[in-house]
Amino acid sequence: MKHTVQRGAALLLAMLTVALVATLAAASLWQQWRAVEVETAERARVQSTWVLTGALDWGRLILREDVRAGGTDHLAEPWAVPLQESRLSTFLAADKDSTVDNADSAPDAFLSGQITDLQSRMNVTNLVESGQLSQSWLQDFKRLFELLGLPQQELLTMAENLRLATTATGISTDSPIPLLPQRFEQLVWLGLSPATVHALQPFVTVLPVRTTVNLNTASAEVIVSVIPDLDMAEAQKLVASRARNYLRTIDDATRQLNLQPGQISAGDHSVASSYFEVLGRLRLDRTVIMERSMVKRDGLNVSTVWRERTAADTAQ
Repeated sequence: MKHTVQRGAALLLAMLTVALVATLAAASLWQQWRAVEVETAERARVQSTWVLTGALDWGRLILREDVRAGGTDHLAEPWAVPLQESRLSTFLAADKDSTVDNADSAPDAFLSGQITDLQSRMNVTNLVESGQLSQSWLQDFKRLFELLGLPQQELLTMAENLRLATTATGISTDSPIPLLPQRFEQLVWLGLSPATVHALQPFVTVLPVRTTVNLNTASAEVIVSVIPDLDMAEAQKLVASRARNYLRTIDDATRQLNLQPGQISAGDHSVASSYFEVLGRLRLDRTVIMERSMVKRDGLNVSTVWRERTAADTAQ
């Protein structure tokens, strides 16, 4: 009986030892796996950072070189042609001098990009001038809201909140919002509903200063909104004609539309732009990383106003 108890105790001790060793081994394996995952994620982050920075530099270079080509901006220029998705995996190999071919083991990476003229849209900042509402721009926005079937009351609320928030010296103490919007989606701060913001996205932007609308790149909806007494058929006619022969001056638009003097003015309309959005999209395996940047072009100098990066999992 005594020997049986000893054998049982020895067997139990052996089982506990095996369980302890297995637990330690599993913990060690998990730590190793976790370290590999962290290193992989960090490498992907670094790779995406320099690739998307390269996409931004690509956009800035094109916009800088565009200045040398002339003083107008239109949709037939190189900057307006999107960069189609291109595979970059071979450029992301860990060590090009290694005797081992790493290209096949590197994750699939695809880059695409696009430059958008932000002055093809109506600038919300134009609604306020010297602390007061600009009645001419308020009428322009009213025409756009009516065209899109959006609530006029939301426009009035947005304009008034913007007026209260903006003064000649900065933020008013009476402002109903803590910060002025810097990006389009932040217009909800001024009282617009998410549905209205979504509907306005192709036609409206938020720029740091008052700007003109570029008639070479604006949509028909924007053109009919910013030129009084113009109907949609005439705006669409201008869009079609500029595709064949872009506008070199705003007088070209006046002649093509047979408008009266003053309907198009240099203070509100132009054929060139200074603000653009550069979009870079990087696809790594099943993950998509996107970076939006606003850039300002002043002659040959193209500076970045802001950059914003988002990530989305493409797995279904």
